[in-house]
Amino acid sequence: MVKADYITKSFGNVQVLKGISLEVAPAEMVCITGPSGAGKTTLLQILGTLSPPDSGQVWIDGTPVCELKKDKLADFRNRHIGFVFQFHHLLPEFTALENVCIPGFIAGDAAEKVQARAKELLDFLGLAHRMEHKPAELSGGEQQRVAVARALINSPGILLADEPSGNLDTHNKEELHRLFFRLRDTFGQTIIMVTHDQSLATRSDRTLNMRDGLFLQ
Repeated sequence: MVKADYITKSFGNVQVLKGISLEVAPAEMVCITGPSGAGKTTLLQILGTLSPPDSGQVWIDGTPVCELKKDKLADFRNRHIGFVFQFHHLLPEFTALENVCIPGFIAGDAAEKVQARAKELLDFLGLAHRMEHKPAELSGGEQQRVAVARALINSPGILLADEPSGNLDTHNKEELHRLFFRLRDTFGQTIIMVTHDQSLATRSDRTLNMRDGLFLQ
């Protein structure tokens, strides 16, 4: 599903990634751990096509994404990659349902189809009774579940998560972790997650530990 070959990335004189290679199979959940500054988020941004590598190549479902031009890359990202961040980034003026629908509308899908899919996802995530509520009316855990639904609206092949539970209390953190495993088991979702949470990492299919821009052997 995902393959990265010898990815390097520098910011000024600082080399953040020093030749990272990675393969992730369909329906596999991989956690990337390591200290702050190891390059975890930079790698995730490159895998998600949000940032280009200085060298190397990334394939997602067989597509060499580093070769795609700007418009085609944006369309590919919207349809094939879902993102969940530590902070949910929901639009405050829209309801939960409307927030979830936005990527589907951007993709140009029919409104009726997008709304039906959004309702299905929110129901699956236990938010059927909160669809018409705006973010300020939702708890932190509910907001993050809305963000997960938004990431899944276009049925992406890969879900990338960057410290998704880092802003949650213990109860909501555990609920979110269980949700990711349900997504893998129910939908066959491929998940790559950056986390400092060792309890989550040890339950994943595979854990990769980064330090100084490289995976530890």
